[in-house]
Amino acid sequence: MTHWSEQYLGLPHCEQGRSLTGVDCWGLVWVVLPAHGRPVPSYAGEYASEAERREIAGLIDGAKPDWERVQVAQEFDLATFRRGTLESHVGIVVRPGLMLHVTKDKPSCIERYDVGYWANRLTGIWRHATKNTDHQ
Repeated sequence: MTHWSEQYLGLPHCEQGRSLTGVDCWGLVWVVLPAHGRPVPSYAGEYASEAERREIAGLIDGAKPDWERVQVAQEFDLATFRRGTLESHVGIVVRPGLMLHVTKDKPSCIERYDVGYWANRLTGIWRHATKNTDHQ
């Protein structure tokens, strides 16, 4: 049996992408979570490009009332990261310490967020308030 994350590996980066043909970091969240019983808003059209990090940071912050900050990560939680001075990147927890994410420079992949480059930028782990406790 394959892990749910495998079907999302290698998706190309596409600004405001919201499909398996291309995603940005929130687009990957929007593709993955609803497929596993966790609907989230698209936010498509709410920023013009990833260069508008202030708008993206505002969207991430604005979505937080629907999410609870947690200390111990579980799969399908979201990890948020600072890029520069703004919290403007998100990844999906595959298991504690590992996330599925996509960047402008790299197609969707699984990387560690608890050491190295991402650890210094981690701003929190978030669980949706209405998360489905059955992992598919």
